[in-house]
Amino acid sequence: MVVLSEVSEVFSSSSSTHGHRYDIFLSFRGLDTRNSFTAYLHKALMDANIATFLDDEEIETGENLKPELESAIKASRASIIVLSKNYATSTWCLDELVLILEQRMASNHIVIPIFYHVEPTDVRKQQSSFGEAIAKHRLSMEAEIDEIKRHKWAQKMNRWSKALTEVADLKGKNVEGRQETEVIEEIVKDIYTRLRISSRNPLPQLFGMYNSIEFVTSWLKDASSHTIDILTILGMGGIGKTSLAKYVYGLCSYEFIASSFIEDISRRCDEKLNGLLDVQKQLCDDISKTCQIQVHDASIYTSMIENAVASKEVFLVLDDIDSLDQLDALLGNGKKGFHPGSKIIITTRDTWLTESCALFKSNAKPKHVKHFLQGLHEIESRKLLCFHAFTSYGPKEGYWEVSEKLVKYCEGHPMALKLLGRSLHNRGVAYWEGYIDRLKKENGSPINRDVTEIILKGCDIDTRSGLTNLIDRCLLSIGRNNKLMMHQLFQEMGRFIACEESPDKPWKRSRLWFHDDIFKALKQKKGFRNLLGLALDMQRLKKEKLHASFELKTDALSNMDNLLLLQLNYVQINGSYENFPEELRWLCMHGFPLKSIPLDLPLENLLALDMSYSNIESFDICYSNPQRLQKRQKLSGSCIKEKRSLGSLKILNLSFCEKLRSLSGFDELPALERLIVRNCICLLEVCESIKQCFELNLIDLSYCIKLEKLPRSLGMLKKVKTLLLNGCHLGESRIENRDMNSLEMIKVNNIGINTKTSSSAIPNDSKFFGLSLPRSLVTLSLEDNKLSTESFPMDFSYLSMLKELYLDYNPILSLPNCVRSLPRLEILSMTNCNMLTSVEHPPPTLTYLNLYSNCKPIVRKIVFDPEMFMLPFFILPSILATSSFEFEGMIKIQSMEGIEEKVLRSMGWTKLDFFNERRVQTSIFDKSEIKMYYEFGIFSTIYGGEEMPNWITNRSMGPSISFTIPSSPNRFRGLNFSFVRTRLFLNKRHEFVYDDFIYVPMIIISNITKNLIWMYEHHIERVVVGGEFMTFLSHWMFRVNEMEASDHVTIMVTSVKDLYNQLIMECGTMPAIKKKKCISEPYHKGSLTYLVLHVSIASMINKHSRLIL
Repeated sequence: MVVLSEVSEVFSSSSSTHGHRYDIFLSFRGLDTRNSFTAYLHKALMDANIATFLDDEEIETGENLKPELESAIKASRASIIVLSKNYATSTWCLDELVLILEQRMASNHIVIPIFYHVEPTDVRKQQSSFGEAIAKHRLSMEAEIDEIKRHKWAQKMNRWSKALTEVADLKGKNVEGRQETEVIEEIVKDIYTRLRISSRNPLPQLFGMYNSIEFVTSWLKDASSHTIDILTILGMGGIGKTSLAKYVYGLCSYEFIASSFIEDISRRCDEKLNGLLDVQKQLCDDISKTCQIQVHDASIYTSMIENAVASKEVFLVLDDIDSLDQLDALLGNGKKGFHPGSKIIITTRDTWLTESCALFKSNAKPKHVKHFLQGLHEIESRKLLCFHAFTSYGPKEGYWEVSEKLVKYCEGHPMALKLLGRSLHNRGVAYWEGYIDRLKKENGSPINRDVTEIILKGCDIDTRSGLTNLIDRCLLSIGRNNKLMMHQLFQEMGRFIACEESPDKPWKRSRLWFHDDIFKALKQKKGFRNLLGLALDMQRLKKEKLHASFELKTDALSNMDNLLLLQLNYVQINGSYENFPEELRWLCMHGFPLKSIPLDLPLENLLALDMSYSNIESFDICYSNPQRLQKRQKLSGSCIKEKRSLGSLKILNLSFCEKLRSLSGFDELPALERLIVRNCICLLEVCESIKQCFELNLIDLSYCIKLEKLPRSLGMLKKVKTLLLNGCHLGESRIENRDMNSLEMIKVNNIGINTKTSSSAIPNDSKFFGLSLPRSLVTLSLEDNKLSTESFPMDFSYLSMLKELYLDYNPILSLPNCVRSLPRLEILSMTNCNMLTSVEHPPPTLTYLNLYSNCKPIVRKIVFDPEMFMLPFFILPSILATSSFEFEGMIKIQSMEGIEEKVLRSMGWTKLDFFNERRVQTSIFDKSEIKMYYEFGIFSTIYGGEEMPNWITNRSMGPSISFTIPSSPNRFRGLNFSFVRTRLFLNKRHEFVYDDFIYVPMIIISNITKNLIWMYEHHIERVVVGGEFMTFLSHWMFRVNEMEASDHVTIMVTSVKDLYNQLIMECGTMPAIKKKKCISEPYHKGSLTYLVLHVSIASMINKHSRLIL
């Protein structure tokens, strides 16, 4: 992730910062416009927070310009000159004009002429009313008797004439034939944009929000929508929603005609009876500037707001909305519509809120985008904490350990980090440690959402609305593998509420989890009628050296009749298990010492049983006749009753039970939905009775490395959606392709696929087995199974529901044929398949392909079907063979030595003999050689040194170059661009030092004439060269009419990935002109194929959509 670790004030355009007292100086002829156009313009400028100087006094013609006016012009950042019919009759106006234009030449003073019912030609040539005025001034000059005064008149006349000519040539606004209000709006917006009025106040200092800032600003600049655009920024309280919105508003609001930022709406509406009216009034005032009457009805304000947003382009930020009433009152029902180009940002904790408002029930529904804010990563969290605690970006000496503890505690929550940092500012280490001890108690770990819903439903708790509401309000989140995640600060809040039920008598609480409270409660031997949940983990206490050992007498549990949730991990238990509460729904006993589940343990109402890390040797539910029962009891000691009912059990977890050898008795588990038996390294078999588990939807047997037998009936299960068989050493077994109604098994080896045989043909001493797969599978994981390409069947098409397939860590050479037959596959992962050389024609339904490898890359070819080219791809060099690689139709890498000379000539590349002496290395696996890269219509090469080819004649020092494409009788066919970059960079102490690498920057080409932009980020991130410089040479192809003669083009090289702003020494360009022949066919015999596809570079180089690795 790219990190914006600190953001200071980006723009310092404040008037005071530059010594400017005013934004605008208004020059006008009072006789013409003082009480009309100029008055309206002045009010509009002031309403837009643009400081404007307007002189209220009229000076008679002939008087010298007042000193205060001269000072005001020099103290202004820009001037607006209203050139009206009688403007030139005033010597005062003409003197103002001369001084304004002098300021324009001497500084960055902006000048905007307004041609108010006069023609620019009349001003330029001093004709019509301007000619008449100048003629009168000339008569006055000629009538002057004093020679010195006449000479001064002549000098002034000369300056006035030149000034009128100059101002007429400037880009301005012509009022003739237009609505004056429309022209005024344009002027205000232009000034607001050019002076960056909204960015005067310092932008909030943000940490770790680069990606979010980039996303929101890109959304703001997207003008493709023809309706109103709404962005909802979501996240828990204090996560940075307001700060992000405030930052972007300060950055971009000047681009809109009207804008408004309404902060803290929820609190303002709750604190005052008429709080909503106050919020509406602020919004109405900000965007209409016409509301002078006091309104006491919210519906009237809503109507006024609707009128305003329908008539002009607006940018609104509505911060901390928490009800539909607020949203409807501020946005209306949409019947009057919004002006095209308007943007609205809403910050809220409720994910459902925005799309439930009245605006989305109108005919023209808004285009809505959601952006979820997550917590900061560790590095940014540390910087934010230290910034407030130490006013630096790192801990002081001696504070590293306590800082890390706080960073871990806050889990990336910006507000918590900020408040804690401020609270601990200038405090000693001992104070920090004591503070942390008060904050942190025992914490739980994330649990699976499906598991949670099953257990809570069994406790008669409505999970459909309960969990959904918590998730919608950003109090809960769904993490990887469907884990339910709650921020630690919210957990602490919930625990505080539970403690407040009975602060001094923990046995009266509904929940107990802190070991001291549990020990205290058990010693009292009181009734626990309120207790619903108890959690005690002695293993964690031992690790944290909080408690050595504890023995629980089971009679203490007999008073917990209402207990539903019980966790006793690594607890020594003494007494009869029949004392366990009968109403238990969830029982977790990690590290259970017995070899089997106690026979007197009440399990009738149990929904979830977790006996992970236990000493259990077998799991068997007996139900046969008494004689057989006694016989089995002698063998295993597991049963004393004819029948044990586990009819309610939905989740069984026996993971990491290293002594477990068999699983059977599934007949008595008809409700079982999830069977999790990971890392049971001695497990040999799973009983055929598993076919009776009709509700089973997840089976996890990962890393049961000695598993000799899977049930033949596994393929008959009709609801299994997830099957995880990672690390089960299936390498010499065949994954059977057969009808689900058949029990016929087949065997396959690593050499090839044999014909089907009966199960009797499999040798009895074989450790391998045939595997039948349920048709209902959605997710199948076969990671780390020593599976070669030949280990798979020819066809997987019967797995018609499969969407996710994981083949990681297998010695696969190429994509197995059966994968291509999967009709709905969306996710395919083959990470660290270190023998993989090609991936050709995966299913066209694929949306995610992971080929990451942490070893030497050898993938040489990737081929997708044409219809897949619009899918998101992400390419990293770590998977590509360094010597040659081809991503068919998109990317190809090849040694320059193998490129035919006619291909190079066709691009205008000649006289490249000096390449032979240049070397460059792109990775630790890469041999030092020069390569040709083809990416999305761009050819490029990288080599050491600072020598650009001598045919690159149009050159410029620094990171950018501008030029006009020359006219030529031959057709423009491409553009060659080159730049030289050094290892030298400027460090934080403003010292020039050398880096070990040279980073390859982004290239941005802009066709100013046609308003087209191309952005190219090379897939090679950094290189090692022998010397101090790297030269980059590229050839760009364009579509017809994208680049033509006389087009004005700029090219900029900019740092993106590198943290060090390494210097661009020089860049240069040379058009490639087609003379006689165009290459119409690809070259062969190892040469780099020159594709004359003229692919749209802009559509393919979007780095937000990549092949995920």
